[in-house]
Amino acid sequence: MRLGIVVNPDAGLGGKLGFKGSDGRAEEARAAGAEDRAGPRMQQCLNHLVSLATSSLNRSQVGLELLVWEGRMGGTWLPSLAEDAPLKVEVMGVTPATTSPEDTALLVRELVSAGAEALVYAGGDGTTRDIVKALEGMGEDAQKTALIGVPGGVKMHSGCFATTPKAAAEVVLSFALGDLRTAITEVMDLDETVYAKGEWKVRMYGEAWTPSSPRFMQGAKEQVERVSEEDTIEGLAHHVASLLDDEPDLMVVWGSGGTLRRMGEHLDHDLTLLGIDVQHGNTVHNDLNERGLIEVISAHVNEDGRRPLLLLLSPMGGQGFLIGRGNLQLSPDVLRLIGHSNILGVATPSKLIGLEAVRIDTGDEDLDAEFQSKRFIKILQGFRTTRLIRVAEL
Repeated sequence: MRLGIVVNPDAGLGGKLGFKGSDGRAEEARAAGAEDRAGPRMQQCLNHLVSLATSSLNRSQVGLELLVWEGRMGGTWLPSLAEDAPLKVEVMGVTPATTSPEDTALLVRELVSAGAEALVYAGGDGTTRDIVKALEGMGEDAQKTALIGVPGGVKMHSGCFATTPKAAAEVVLSFALGDLRTAITEVMDLDETVYAKGEWKVRMYGEAWTPSSPRFMQGAKEQVERVSEEDTIEGLAHHVASLLDDEPDLMVVWGSGGTLRRMGEHLDHDLTLLGIDVQHGNTVHNDLNERGLIEVISAHVNEDGRRPLLLLLSPMGGQGFLIGRGNLQLSPDVLRLIGHSNILGVATPSKLIGLEAVRIDTGDEDLDAEFQSKRFIKILQGFRTTRLIRVAEL
């Protein structure tokens, strides 16, 4: 099977810096010390794909041919391959010195024209939209090219993405073996016009074909807002207020999303919709990036780590991600500083309907394994009402 490899080198750069996306801000992010995210995530995927393809799981000994541009849009992230490896590489061009959406579109057209049966790409929702737009311009047959997204951006609401880089590799091999069929999924992205007015909503920008795997593919974020749950939101807010009353020294780290922001309104806090805020007493630090979070939390937690601390996170509706989608400021270093036992999920009962497990993708395999070893996360679903929900594997 011929697989086209696409990496958006600029995707995800602004995540730890607190940017709400990296479009048009790559130079600024790099100047501030941002490191590549999409490329290393693609490398992680391809390393795992090599392991799978050379194992007994490749029961048909299917061969995979990777079509790439040399450089940071592909070739830089290829694993070392033995001569007898079931993966071969065909270099079709070279990544330009600076990249743009037009370069992504050009690469996609070249890959599909060269017979790529699937595109494995690393980026975010903006990258997905660029790829789908390029395919639309090539006609109906090209639009049916299977897309397998390696999550490497800041925002990943679309249903083309695998849950983790390793999950993407699992999907690739299963698709190559013929175990998975493709199905239409939604291409989603943040509605920037509405966000400018202070609302966080995603909208549908198109459709794409992707291998159907409920276990390994994340699905699209829910578009439709449920019936008003204001009473429940108020109860959740009062629960947090009671915790603050019981322990005035409690520092609360507020995650991103509409649920937490509406809770904050009931506590007279103007929280950042897409950012991470920290509340301690009457002081609220708004929209902190990774460095800011480490500074503020480190100043609060003393050497024995006993001062009270609480991280509130709301799972992404329809996908169940608690960490790793839209909150990259919560880096592995930040999460280790906070500690697993100080994390509390927050969700309304309707948001939990059909959610059998929450997904965690910290970007650090060892830390992901730590969360999975705990097996469960506590979720607050009403005033003094919590439940345990399983942490999904992969």
